[in-house]
Amino acid sequence: MTITADELRRHFLAAWGPDTCYPHMAEEWDPQRPSRDQCGMTALVVQDVLGGDLVLAEVHVDGAQVGHHYWNRLPDGTDLDLTADQFLPEESVVGGTVVIRPPDAPRYHREQYELLRKRVFDALPEPPS
Repeated sequence: MTITADELRRHFLAAWGPDTCYPHMAEEWDPQRPSRDQCGMTALVVQDVLGGDLVLAEVHVDGAQVGHHYWNRLPDGTDLDLTADQFLPEESVVGGTVVIRPPDAPRYHREQYELLRKRVFDALPEPPS
C-alpha cells in the first residue's frame, strides 16, 4: 500500500478520541489537541501500516522526566511522528532510541490500540499487506 504521511495523519485525526488515548488521561482529552496522549497507540498502528521501527524518548519539564514519547522510524530511515504536535511549550522530548516491539505488544492499553487500529484500518483505501 502506498500512502503519504499527510494522508495517514488525516485518518488518525478522524480516529483519535478520548477512548483511544491513555485511559488515565481520557477526561483531559481535548479536540483542540487531539494527538495528546495518543503516541504509543499511534506509533504501533503506524508500524502496522508502514513497517519500520519504534522510537522511544523521554519527555521532560524543567529538566525532570515526566513521561515517555513514541514515534516511528520508517523503513527508508525517515522519522514520522504523527503526535509531535501534542506537547505543551514547557515540555521537551529528549533522546530517542529504537526499541523492539514485543510480539505481544501492546501489553498495556490494548483496548485503546485495537480501537484506534480498527478506525484507521477501516478508513484506509486498501488494507496493509
